[in-house]
Order: sequence, then structure tokens, then C-alpha cells
Amino acid sequence: MKMPAEHIREEIRKAGIISFARFMELALYCPETGYYERNRDNVGRGGDFITSVSSGELFGQLLAFQFAQWLEEMQSAERRVRIFEAGAHDGKLATDILHWLQSHRPKIFSKLEYVLLEPSASRRCWQSERLKDFSNVHWAANFQEISHHQQPAASSGILFSNELLDAFPVRRFGWDAKEKKWFEWGVMLDGENFIWTRHADEPPSLQLPPALLEVLPDGYTLETSPAAENWWRAAAQFLTRGKLLAIDYGFTEAEMISPSRVNGTLRAYAKHRLSDDLLVNPGEQDLTAHVNFTAIQKIGEAAGLKTETFATQPQFLTRILGAAVKENLFTSLDAKQVRQFQTLTHPEHLGRAFRVLVQSR
Repeated sequence: MKMPAEHIREEIRKAGIISFARFMELALYCPETGYYERNRDNVGRGGDFITSVSSGELFGQLLAFQFAQWLEEMQSAERRVRIFEAGAHDGKLATDILHWLQSHRPKIFSKLEYVLLEPSASRRCWQSERLKDFSNVHWAANFQEISHHQQPAASSGILFSNELLDAFPVRRFGWDAKEKKWFEWGVMLDGENFIWTRHADEPPSLQLPPALLEVLPDGYTLETSPAAENWWRAAAQFLTRGKLLAIDYGFTEAEMISPSRVNGTLRAYAKHRLSDDLLVNPGEQDLTAHVNFTAIQKIGEAAGLKTETFATQPQFLTRILGAAVKENLFTSLDAKQVRQFQTLTHPEHLGRAFRVLVQSR
């Protein structure tokens, strides 16, 4: 079984140079051996990083309350209602959501179809093991599979992702201050080691204000994620009626393109340690870049969606909690739940970088 580093070396030996996007794709998603394909336990205190899901059940419970409200507002006369989750990892968030709906919104749960969009056979196994007690859970590899086998009404409901878009491969660009132009970073070999090099392909034009370009330092770096943008476009086109939600690390475009952020947003994580050494040990560390929410929002609106919410995670979850309290839910959080909410919302924990985008049709 070949590890990602072997696959990457083979491609570089054939091509001479590969884009960083291809390097990142193989490191994270190489079949059976990529970081996300074989590391089921990379999340949580014993893994490489913590997430909102690994902080405890409260995150999923609050989402479940919000989802129930949205489904009720849709006033669907159909026999089934649907929640689509993309990027479900090992299925824990789905489990937390389903348990809460089963206990607190049995009428919705009784007509709910929960669909996990999952192209990976490995992750489907993890998810099916965790969700084996729920008969209303189904899987699809992509939007086309759902559309091909179901009626048009099957593409209505709530489609959401949590920490998915930041894991799509990104293209990495550098600014040549002397030549006043952008170049794309690629990856090549120095012996057996991976090193950065300028990619020969002409990068696309990056539309930044001329006044900003004048002050960018030489080598200034930024990323774009055509893969994430294409996924959001496909999601928006798939959804015939309902809500499209993303929760992720991210910035607005203005925040991303800051002269103070010289090295871009790409980072590697291993054993809760942050690293700028992105090329070492491919497949052994997480690679992630902040989402350009301005670009994502524009794509959804161009597809006919209406932007309802763009907020920080603390703002979004606090609003949900406030609405739930009015319905006499979550009125007496125990000490464990209070700690979970603090972790989800405090700027020194998960409240600092996470943003929430909700669009609807």
C-alpha cells in the first residue's frame, strides 16, 4: 500500500513539478493512505486538533434545534423531510443531531431522511458503524447520485457542512514585487525531499486594488480554492428549496488580503501543534486554509440563493441558544455544557476564527 509521499514523488518524477493543490489533494485524500482516509482518530484531545464537534454534544444539539425550526418554517407537506450533511468524518455530529431530534422533535424525526454526502469508502464505514442504530440514515457519493435516483423534491431541505471547505485543496500564489506580478507555487523534489518552486503555468489574474499591490512585500502569499468554490456552486445548484449552511475557518476577502498576513493562511496541524512546514510528512499532518467567504457568498447568490446570515460562530450559536431558552430548552446548562459553550464561543478557543454562512432558496 503506497503512502501519499510515494504517490507524490512518482507524479513529480513524471512531471518535474506539481501544483501545491495536487500535493495537498494527495496528502489528504490519497485512497486508503491519505490523512483523512486512514486517520479516524485525528480529532479531539488525543488527536491532532479539536473541533466544535469534539468539544461535546452541545454543538450538535444546538444545530438540531435550529434545523428543527427551519424544517418547521418550510411547512413541508411532503411525506419526508431531509437533512444533508457533507464532510461528516466519523459521523459523531450526525449522531448528536439525530439523538436530539429523536428525543425533542419526534414528529420531525419520524419523517426525517438524513443523507450523508460521502465519496470515501473508509469514512462511510466509520459513519455506518457509529450510526447503525438509525434506520433513516442514507449515503450518497455526490449530488449527481442523489439527483439520478430520486425525485426533484429529494433535493430540498437543509444542506450543511462543518469544517469541510477549509480542507479542499488550494492553489498558492506569491507576489513578485520587482516584476509586479503573481506566480504560482509548485512542489518539486530535492533528492527525496519536497521543496517549493515556482510553477511554470501562468497563474490566473488576481484582482487586487493597485494601491494594495504597491505595498505588498516581495513573496507575499495568498491562496485560492477553486475546489471549494466549485463544491459550493454545485451545492447551490442542487438545492431546489431550503437552507445551505457552512461553518468553517474563514475570512471575508478584505480580511484575507491583508499586508500583515505575509504567509497566507495555509497551516499544518499535528498533535495540536501549528506548523508552517507544509511539505513535510505528507499524509501525517492536517493541511488547512481559511475559506474566502466573500467568494463563496457571491457564488451562492449568483446561483439564485439569498444570503440570510453571515456571522461569527459565537453570534450564531448565541442566537440559537437564546431562541431555545424561550422555548424552555437548554434553560439549565450543567457545568459540562457551560464549558462546552465557552469552548465553542470564547475567542481564545473556537470562537475566534469560525464563521457561519446561511443561504436559502
